[in-house]
Amino acid sequence: MRVLWEKGEASVNDVVAALKELPKPAYNTVLTLLRILERKGYVKHHKDGRAFIFAPTVDQRRAQQSALRTLVNRFFEGSPRLLVLNLLEDDQLSSETLEHLKQRLTEEEQ
Repeated sequence: MRVLWEKGEASVNDVVAALKELPKPAYNTVLTLLRILERKGYVKHHKDGRAFIFAPTVDQRRAQQSALRTLVNRFFEGSPRLLVLNLLEDDQLSSETLEHLKQRLTEEEQ
């Protein structure tokens, strides 16, 4: 999805080329994932010659919110509070990140 959000639309080959991880996934793997995303309503496609051109149908923010709601419901009993508490207990969070979270929480209270 990141590639489609950045480019607006892209062929399967464009998506494979833009991925940073190595080794790069196979063309068919990316095509399968894009078709699954299309079935779920996150992308659409049209044909350009022999290539399928995919484009996002949801913006990044909306997709993030949906994924976060799913995460909270599946792993944190539907409680955003439990998610935040687990984040705060994570010893990999930097003091800078914790301070930023504290500031955001203070802003929300006002």
